[in-house]
Amino acid sequence: MLKGYYQKYRQIILYLFFGVGTTLVNIIVYYICGHIFDLSIFLSTIIAWILSVLFAYVTNKIWVFSSYHNGIKAILIELVRFVSCRITTGLIDLVIMVVFCTWLSFNDLVIKIISNVIVIIINYIFSKLIVFKE
Repeated sequence: MLKGYYQKYRQIILYLFFGVGTTLVNIIVYYICGHIFDLSIFLSTIIAWILSVLFAYVTNKIWVFSSYHNGIKAILIELVRFVSCRITTGLIDLVIMVVFCTWLSFNDLVIKIISNVIVIIINYIFSKLIVFKE
């Protein structure tokens, strides 16, 4: 029964698992940049985004969507789609952080977590419909 449930929802389960991993990469890198190296919210968010996107691409390509495109052209198209979608959601994350933390003075770590939940949902939709479509 559990195996059947896993097989039926495998993609979503793996996406959520690696989404949590991506979120942890994002938050940990953000924290290190902003709270240990004392970089700005803006720069910390960008660095965290770059590293979490690299982590997400590898995990989504291999384990979540099992995308094994042959040929450099197919891989480059997939990578450009992935990065383009992630730039869109990265900008959403950046706007949320600037508005709620810089302008409205909310707690940056709380807003970072909320922002990541929103971004994960949008990224799944983009990945399913645009990047790794069958």
